[in-house]
Amino acid sequence: MGNSYAGQLKSARFEEALHNSIEASLRSNSGDPQPIFTQLYLEPEQYPGNVEKMKPKAELALHGGEPPGHELLNGHSSNDLEELEEDDDSDTSSPPLPYLQAPAPDGCCTLDGFCQAGKDLRLVSIATEPIEVPAGFELVGAKSPSVPEHILVCAVDRRFLPDENGKNALLGFSGNCVGCGEKGFRYFTEFSNHINLKLSTQPKKQKHLKYYLVKNSQGALCKGPLICWKDCKARQFSSSASTSKPSSSSSLSSKENGGTNGHSSSPFSLSDSPPTRTTQASSVFFGSQDLSRDCSFLKPLASTPGTKTLPIVPTALRVNGPANGMGVDGRSPLLSPSQVSLGPQGQGYRSADLGDSPVSSAMNSGPPKKRHRSWHPSSMVPVPPTAVPVPAIRPIVCSPGSVLAMSAPQPPVAGVVQPQPITAGETVIIPDNLLNTSGVRPVILIGHGALPYFYGNVGDIVVSPLLVSCYKSSQLTEKTLENLGLSSSQLLSVETMILLTLQYLARLGSDQIPLREEFEQIVLKAMLCCPGGPAISPSQLPWLARLEASVSGGSVQVLVTHNSLGEGICESLRSLSEGPPHQQCLPTYVVIICTSKMSGNEFCVLVLGKYQARALAEGMLTTNEFLKEISYELITGKVSVLASHFKTTSLGDNLDKQLVRYQRRRKGQVIQPYQSDVTEHIHSQEAASNAPPSETDLLSEVFQIYPPQLSVARSLLSQVCSIADSGSQSLDLGRFCKVDFLVLVPPSHVLVHQTAQRIRQSGVLVDLGIEDASSAYQKSEKYVVRLDGDVHVKMEAFMRKVKQNPYTLFVLIHDNSHVDLTSALSGSVCHGELQGLADRVVNCQEVLDAMNLLVLQVSCFPFTLQTRQSRISIHNEVHWPSNDSLQGEQSPEDLVYFGLRDYSSSLQWGVASPILRCDDAFEKMVHTLLERHPHLHSMVIRSYLLIQQYTEAMMALTSSPSLRDHITPETLAMVEDLISAPAREGSQGRGHMLLVRVPSLQLAMLARERLEDVRDKLGLQLCFAVLLGSPASELTLPRNFTSLLRSWRGCESEDWVPHTYEDLEGLPCIVILTGKDPLGETFPRSLKYSDLRLIDSSYLTRTALEQEVGLACTYVSMGVVQEPKTNMAPRETEGEKATSCNDGDELERPQSNGSVATRTSGSLAENGVSSSDVAECSQRPSTSSSPPEGALTREQSTVTQGFKQECDLLTSQLSSNASKGSKAPPSLCSMSSSSSSFSPSSSSTQRPSQSTQFGRDAKHSRVSPRTVIMSRAAYNLLAGESGSQLSSFSLLPHADVAWSSPLRPLITHNLQGAEQSMFYRQWTVARQHHADYEAPPVPHLRRLLLSGPPQVGKTGAYLQFLRILFRMLIRLLEVDVYDEEEVEEESISKVPTPFGSQWPDIEDIRKLPFDPFPRDPKFRKASPVYTDKMPKCLKGESQTPAKRETKSIRLSRFAAHNAFHHCEQCHQYCEASPATQLSECTFHAFTFCSSMLGEEVQLHFIIPKSKEQHFVFSQQGSHLESMRLPLVSTKDPNLLKSPIFTPTTGRQEHGLLNIFHAMEGAAHLHILVVKQYEMPHYRKYWPNHILLVLPAVFNSAGVGAARFMIKELSYHNLELERNRLEEQGVKRQDVWPFIVMMDDSCVLWNAQHETSEGGPTVTNVSLKTVLQHMEATPKISLYAMCGIRKWSSSIARKPSSLPFSRCHLHDFVMLNVDLTQNVQYDLNRYSCEEVDFNLRANCSGLLLCRFNCFSLMKKHIPVGGNKDFLVKPKLMEMENSAPISPSQYVCAPDSEQTLLAAPAHFLLEKFLQSCSHRLFPKAVQNRNNPVLSIDSYLNIGPEVSVCYINSRPHSTNLDYQGLVFSGLLLYLCDSFVVSGLLKKFRFLKGATLCVICQDRSSLRQTIVRLELEDEWQFRLRDEFQTANCSEDRPLYFLTGRHV
Repeated sequence: MGNSYAGQLKSARFEEALHNSIEASLRSNSGDPQPIFTQLYLEPEQYPGNVEKMKPKAELALHGGEPPGHELLNGHSSNDLEELEEDDDSDTSSPPLPYLQAPAPDGCCTLDGFCQAGKDLRLVSIATEPIEVPAGFELVGAKSPSVPEHILVCAVDRRFLPDENGKNALLGFSGNCVGCGEKGFRYFTEFSNHINLKLSTQPKKQKHLKYYLVKNSQGALCKGPLICWKDCKARQFSSSASTSKPSSSSSLSSKENGGTNGHSSSPFSLSDSPPTRTTQASSVFFGSQDLSRDCSFLKPLASTPGTKTLPIVPTALRVNGPANGMGVDGRSPLLSPSQVSLGPQGQGYRSADLGDSPVSSAMNSGPPKKRHRSWHPSSMVPVPPTAVPVPAIRPIVCSPGSVLAMSAPQPPVAGVVQPQPITAGETVIIPDNLLNTSGVRPVILIGHGALPYFYGNVGDIVVSPLLVSCYKSSQLTEKTLENLGLSSSQLLSVETMILLTLQYLARLGSDQIPLREEFEQIVLKAMLCCPGGPAISPSQLPWLARLEASVSGGSVQVLVTHNSLGEGICESLRSLSEGPPHQQCLPTYVVIICTSKMSGNEFCVLVLGKYQARALAEGMLTTNEFLKEISYELITGKVSVLASHFKTTSLGDNLDKQLVRYQRRRKGQVIQPYQSDVTEHIHSQEAASNAPPSETDLLSEVFQIYPPQLSVARSLLSQVCSIADSGSQSLDLGRFCKVDFLVLVPPSHVLVHQTAQRIRQSGVLVDLGIEDASSAYQKSEKYVVRLDGDVHVKMEAFMRKVKQNPYTLFVLIHDNSHVDLTSALSGSVCHGELQGLADRVVNCQEVLDAMNLLVLQVSCFPFTLQTRQSRISIHNEVHWPSNDSLQGEQSPEDLVYFGLRDYSSSLQWGVASPILRCDDAFEKMVHTLLERHPHLHSMVIRSYLLIQQYTEAMMALTSSPSLRDHITPETLAMVEDLISAPAREGSQGRGHMLLVRVPSLQLAMLARERLEDVRDKLGLQLCFAVLLGSPASELTLPRNFTSLLRSWRGCESEDWVPHTYEDLEGLPCIVILTGKDPLGETFPRSLKYSDLRLIDSSYLTRTALEQEVGLACTYVSMGVVQEPKTNMAPRETEGEKATSCNDGDELERPQSNGSVATRTSGSLAENGVSSSDVAECSQRPSTSSSPPEGALTREQSTVTQGFKQECDLLTSQLSSNASKGSKAPPSLCSMSSSSSSFSPSSSSTQRPSQSTQFGRDAKHSRVSPRTVIMSRAAYNLLAGESGSQLSSFSLLPHADVAWSSPLRPLITHNLQGAEQSMFYRQWTVARQHHADYEAPPVPHLRRLLLSGPPQVGKTGAYLQFLRILFRMLIRLLEVDVYDEEEVEEESISKVPTPFGSQWPDIEDIRKLPFDPFPRDPKFRKASPVYTDKMPKCLKGESQTPAKRETKSIRLSRFAAHNAFHHCEQCHQYCEASPATQLSECTFHAFTFCSSMLGEEVQLHFIIPKSKEQHFVFSQQGSHLESMRLPLVSTKDPNLLKSPIFTPTTGRQEHGLLNIFHAMEGAAHLHILVVKQYEMPHYRKYWPNHILLVLPAVFNSAGVGAARFMIKELSYHNLELERNRLEEQGVKRQDVWPFIVMMDDSCVLWNAQHETSEGGPTVTNVSLKTVLQHMEATPKISLYAMCGIRKWSSSIARKPSSLPFSRCHLHDFVMLNVDLTQNVQYDLNRYSCEEVDFNLRANCSGLLLCRFNCFSLMKKHIPVGGNKDFLVKPKLMEMENSAPISPSQYVCAPDSEQTLLAAPAHFLLEKFLQSCSHRLFPKAVQNRNNPVLSIDSYLNIGPEVSVCYINSRPHSTNLDYQGLVFSGLLLYLCDSFVVSGLLKKFRFLKGATLCVICQDRSSLRQTIVRLELEDEWQFRLRDEFQTANCSEDRPLYFLTGRHV
């Protein structure tokens, strides 16, 4: 039947079918014959045929060419039996079986006409609703028997519906629910359950899908034509050839399309309703996307009961052929012989179903589900091999050069097709019983050229594309070649490739298998060193090939054929099946070369080595697939042969009988635990009551953060900051005031507890302020979520929280993020686990869009996140620092991390007892068994052997010493150590943990049951525990062990049970760890052995292999690692000595205390790596388990106390706090970790701890690396560098990714962190089922990756990151405010006003004397003003602190903010809405005449539209007339009467100009006064503020000018408003005369109250409160100025003795512009302008009142403000870059000195501040003889006191009678200063004079007018000017001495 079509009558087929039918009925238990004639007629309508049902869907692909438009969308190939049988309608002659429907899941809607999600599907109710129909789907109507009157609407893939002729419907089903939107139903049964069809018969699409649905003219859905199913049944074999759409199975069901982790499209579907029924495993098929493993596993449709075959095989062999175009992205296009046009049909294929793709038919045994209704369930279906045509790669003639040039054969015409001739050699018939006769299932490695079709017993061969990509170098792109340093001329010819392959195979060891990555490196080297290779003629090739093979010693043979490869394969297989198996000495590899003239040289490799063939075949399965295969073998009883083999011991006795015999002999006695002799028995009751011999030591837990964790946390923080600073607007840190988080972990209960425990111990919940200390302990579990079925509910709640709290920064931490990266589309239930959940959660749109959510992915194996399509920017990766870079941070006796690389390098230590071992004795036993049981998966065999080894080791140590020699020394040593360690001296009953890794859950359960049973029968039940560590379940431990752990912990609570592996610290136990992957659980310090002997060649990706060894990684004592490294040579010789003298026994049996007690030899101890170091007996247990409730409070306080300050990272602060926080000895507190330790030896606890330290006295404990025992295959890869093969890091990084190119540079172990990430991002791509496969081209901005080796302490690091992130946000919300005490007054005059009074009494204030001394600390560097009550000590420079004191204060809700503040309440206030452009503001010029300046001044207002109501405009609306002022008499509680002016410069971002919150949102008038050149900047940041722009002439002026202009403008405006309101009948005096002048650094306001206890308390109040209080002062108009005091931390302690004072006011002043009309600010001043103004106002008899009940906090803003000008020379000379000192700010007139580019007044002020001791030498530090300053106060330095006298008539001045002055300062004096005034003052002899004037002439005139020469002596050289050039109008001054 071969390739022929099924449409003809043929006698051969008849005989064949008849033969099959008879054979089947003989084998079946019931005698009913089977209907066989049906298959032989052309119109088999009534008789669906058996063979036709079984016909592989692959053949449909063979016949049906695929039109280019159809992409394969379905995820499974339809070798599902369900689909094979789809056309078997229930109207056949066989009686129908009653159909049992699976019950609906709990909580589902079961209403007729509604789907299970409760959504209406009835046509009448949803006819007019919009329904989304995906491309390629049709809406059809289904009829439900329970509601016959309704049609239910469904969306079905049109490929599964018939055409108008009733033909061409693909078998199977694919549909979506239009109600709830659930997609991807792959079984009609599943779908019918979902839409509640409630059928009594088997669900059939033909029966229940009745109508097409169409839209009527109104656009509503209505019933359309019937679906024409009729002709389906008449489909003949031939008609299947004409199907234009390919059956789903033509999709290459390979990892290509599906997945490596069980997303393969391989049809593992069980049946229609996947989980419920079992079916015959008819045909299953795997493949692999990565060509290194791309394959098809073949299996016959049925096997006779005697023939055991691997079930995972397709009926039809489908291969990614040599010719398929391996795209650059690593996805092979699908290929079937009839459509060899290599279009990338795979591109659009995404398995859409969430059904059961991967649950392999391996789970099911038994007959097909509904075909032969009379069969007995256990009968097998024999189908003769010949009945199964297996098309493979169609051999296509192609020239050797072009691999891709193929012409597609013409698709056959529809109808009955004539048979086509098949050329010889195109087909190979696989001999029957090939596996049984030869004991090997040959693997064909595709080489170059076309493989034949295979027929017959195809289950016994495997085709693997392992090396095919290596032969495809011709497809490399130019860019790739360039990256590799190659040119296209260097590509190798096919002949060279053949020879390289031979060379490679010949040098492989007998225990090695070919690896794609290894061969690729060989090919690359060959290209680099000998471009093109030598030209080899066809005649030379066979000869050279045989020459290459000859060096292999017979393991590689060459077979040369001339017609086709099929000929050679056929020949090899025949000789394989004919030879008697035991005599055969097979070659391991046969290289078949076809040298045909037509097609050039072709070749392939036939792998016949039993170990190699099995390893290659098994290596092609994904983890999910082989775990299914194992469960299939266990369920179907295929392992019974093996099980019975292990029923006897190695000595041939019956194992169970022997155990029972021994159990009887014990008579209920058990072996006494904690005793050294295993032969002592005591009664079980007595033993149970015995506690371990030691006193229990209370273990106190301390969680610590170590330097590496701290530095990683900081790196993460700086990364977050750089995201915020990147300008991409993706993260605005300024808006957040809280941090919250959620940790997602893989579905492991232990991991949830472990992470929750870390969260608990770290105190992070309390530190973040999310929980209070009392609730944090219980609630920590709430912050950890497993990625299981419940994750969606918890994530929805989390995302709700994210949306509701826009000012909280949420961090979603995806821990162990490499574990399941299946895309949500191809995710499904896989081996009991949901897949694709992580993708659904972490990559869902909500998470991506939330602006207040960061995603942190944490992984020890981040390679799968680092592909070309990675969602994480390479800049957002943070890598754990390597040990070397941390060396400086650890002291010699510290613990260092011992990881994967250290294990590899430990092999070079040359010690007798290596910590990484391969158990060769075990491997030999495995090999023997593998040969005996070729049908079983090797892991099953290994598991059974392992169980037997442990069983017999226990027996050998107790009941049957004679078994010793039959156990591998490794096993015996481990079990012996396990039993005897607790009894060793000083161990106090504590022992070791032995970890056995068994990935398959069924095998793990079997192992645990068996070991427990044997242990109990041998009486060892009190010696050690046996636990099953399964991710899916909690830890369970017998009560006696739990109470033992409880007593060690000093645990009060009776209900404490261990939740994590770390809780088992010190417990002697065997933990059988199961599950597909290790999920990141931490094991206790007492874990000593990690048994990985089951991890073999199925683990051929880097992640899979390394994560297994990662289980053993931990921190070890530094000496253990370094000793051997430094003394490498001597160690090796010692090791050799040890081995030779002990005959190798030492190496084999490192510690047997029983028979070989003498052998704990010296060499081991010297090596420092002994697995049984005596020191280890006192090993410090370290676990982190939940603290007992009692200990909680003490512990939490220490933990959090120690942590609080961490982020400030001030070690001194840390140490002091740490010692406060705990009772630790002070010596510990100097540690850099932020919490204290209870251990007396701080050094030994210095380790980044993922497990908490238990501080027992551990001075001497040495922590040694754990011993890892591996299979040979894994060992070879880890030994890597030292071994002959490549090492694990060169492997494909993860099964979910593929190499982007067949060749790439070699990755070396030095490639770490960022470089490694770069490498993987360049050379790997995500596979189709990977979550990143369709990732957007731009990485997600708010996503980070933290990678670090396993068990290095990443959890501690990211918890620390959360803490310092929160600290940073708080720092952003905290401000540094000045905290300086005022200079105290000496004595205080009593004043009648009592302190309690709210407002000042005007009469009382008048009686108060004015205090002219500027007491504010900001004037510390200013000259003191002379007063009768001067403070005792004058502050000289010595006392002036260099830096002003500040204190960090948390902003309250009443704070003023800068431009970085954003919140919902005030965003309209400070941000322009997108609609309002800058043009929305109006510009207004405002001109008035200033009497002071004597000229007109023009100011500009910029007024936003929203603020125009504050102004009065002319009738036309364009001219600004005045600013509205309220009335004094108005009493509105919400009104703020005073306009607020804020002069600001250089602080458009940092100035606190947002006073919305300070004003509690009340309406107010706030005007920013800015310089002209800064106006654009302020407009940009404060578009909603009114700006008052100073004239350009003031661009370089100081703050005095701004204050002057504000006051002038305000007075002018007051007059305008009085005039305006007078017209309206308002009295002039009733217009509000006050303005507020407020600095841009005022941040918070406080009020001081007396508390009931009598002490004062200070609370934050709003600016509104302060202003309204001051504005409400009685007789307010009589005060010239009101102000408040400056805050300092001492205010609360030392309240002012007076409620009100008359003194200097500054920073925040309410100024009466009416009363102060004649007192002006000095517009030339840069500093101290307020002191100057206050002194003048007071001398004018005006009242200044300070409210002492209020205080102001000023923020320290390091930028902008009236900071110093950078004084630089006017003409820059390049060479002179030295800073200019203040003494150079003045010079002699007309001198040649460098002139400076700075304002003259600024230079003068600076000169006087710093050089006044030269001007007034007599005044320095002389408080009794101040310098007399008339009419102005200038700062002449803190050492010189100034006495201020006002020259105006009637001014109130200090009584200067009797005062002798040490100098006279006249600054720009006016006409009120006359000579008569000066004559009133007395001066010291030698007192000095300084007269300052605007120019030289006025200087001369002043001296003449004031008759100064009478009393003062001047010299010509005493005249100076400021160092400006003349156009900058320098100031001139003259100095003289008093005569």
